[in-house]
Amino acid sequence: MASAAPRLNRMFSEQGKCFDVAVDHGFFNEFSFLSGIENMKQAIETIVQANPDCIQLSIGQAKWLQAVPGKKKPGLVLRTDAANIYGTELPRFLFSELIDRAIEKAVALDAVAVCVNLLLLPGQPELHHQCVRNISLLKSECEKYGMPLMVEPLVMLPNEAKGGYMVDGDINKIMPLVRQGVELGADVIKADPCDDVTEYHRVIEVASGIPVLVRGGGRASDQEIVNRTVELMNQGASGIVYGRNVIQHPNPAGMTNALMSIVHHGAAASEALAILGGEGAK
Repeated sequence: MASAAPRLNRMFSEQGKCFDVAVDHGFFNEFSFLSGIENMKQAIETIVQANPDCIQLSIGQAKWLQAVPGKKKPGLVLRTDAANIYGTELPRFLFSELIDRAIEKAVALDAVAVCVNLLLLPGQPELHHQCVRNISLLKSECEKYGMPLMVEPLVMLPNEAKGGYMVDGDINKIMPLVRQGVELGADVIKADPCDDVTEYHRVIEVASGIPVLVRGGGRASDQEIVNRTVELMNQGASGIVYGRNVIQHPNPAGMTNALMSIVHHGAAASEALAILGGEGAK
């Protein structure tokens, strides 16, 4: 069994922190997800210049990152499953399908980790079962190649409650799903924030020492995102995985720099907002 440590060392800082910018939204066949990333080459160039720790991409778009010359580019986190659960109406048949030979492809693309969903939708046990099976299959291959496995436990509200892709922030649902991801062999957990982020230490605790990176979700105001990130880091999170709050922001590079200051340097909300304001003024 090969060790995942070398790749994890590339993914996380010496202090064990990571900011992963998710730009894999085109994988999910939703028009609204393309906002800000219509031109992927340009979007990735912008993010690379801001220098987060990682960029999360699909197999068809990873080339834009790995074509960048030099040693100082972010690590690749490869998304391994395409799902069809993100629309305003759920289709008759739900799936979260693994790409073929995902881990071999991740190795060939020099990925630092792979990411896979652990979905929990109300009344959809078949989908949850498929995700458990996907994780189990990936785990065996990850161990063979020394590839870190990032599991994304995602608890969603019924579509009729708020429309498509709405996160259920109930900590009593998030905690057991996070723990299931850990029990299935996750090396990293990518989880939602709970409704009251001051309780997030409970999620960190049930993760049993596995680093937790917190998802950003839909677009929110600068103040909300910065304040939430500061509190989540104070609660013990190892970092963040934000997508739309970076790529759909008017100043993606400035937002990346502001968030990096929180994740890696413990910046206060006022300091991070000052960085964002300064970047915006250039």
